[in-house]
This record gives sequence, structure tokens and C-alpha cells, in this order.
Amino acid sequence: MKLLTHNMLRSHVTGVTRGFPLIIRADEVKVSSVDFNREFITHMIPKLEWEALVETAESVCFLQTINCRGMSTQLGYGSGLPRELLSGYEKDDDFLKKVHYVLLEVEVTEGALKCPESGTEFPITRGIPNMLINADES
Repeated sequence: MKLLTHNMLRSHVTGVTRGFPLIIRADEVKVSSVDFNREFITHMIPKLEWEALVETAESVCFLQTINCRGMSTQLGYGSGLPRELLSGYEKDDDFLKKVHYVLLEVEVTEGALKCPESGTEFPITRGIPNMLINADES
């Protein structure tokens, strides 16, 4: 599951009012090269829940010690994304490439998503989140 997908998902368990952001447990992370598309990234950024993306990227990078573009591979260095989205980002290629990396190249292949309100867990298997719920959870 790409972190772009994670940023768009919400829990749909009955009684949950917000269900976002889902807490991610990344047991296995894969990094794949994806061609950089400046226009796509520039158009996606305003649609993102920025704070949730930064927190998720930092937790995935922290836990997995993967090489986050422009940052050390040592544990705890995070994604390199700023806490707040800066104006003029459209003209900053280094920033756009970091966002591209986090959104499209980092993929959680095994793990789980957890609803922050109900605690319901949704497994991630082979990169696919299973958001189905049992009848007693709906």
C-alpha cells in the first residue's frame, strides 16, 4: 500500500465519526523506483492531509530504516518532509521529489491499519489493505 493510498483511507466502522488517520503498522516496507511526474505531485499535494502524511512517513521511515530521499538511512531520521506545507512548493524540485518518494515509492507490503476510534484492525497483505469488516463490527 502506497502512502498516497493511506492518506485517502478512512475507517467506515459504525459509530466512528472521523476514522482518520488510520494508524499504520508497517511490518514490511518495499521501496520501488517510480518515474517522477512533477505535474501529478503538484496537483496531489493540495488534496492531501499534510500533517497525517508527514506523521505516517516519519513513522514508516523510522520503523523500517529505509532510505528516505535526502536523509540518512539511520533509524529515526524520518522522511525529510517539513511539518507544515510551505508556500511556493510548486517551484521546489527537491521538495517535490521528496513528496514523490514518500507518496509513490515507499510501499507497506505487510502490516495493518488500525482505526484510531474503534481500534478495529485492517490487515495489509502483499501491499493491499483489506478494509472489509465483519458483520458484528459494522
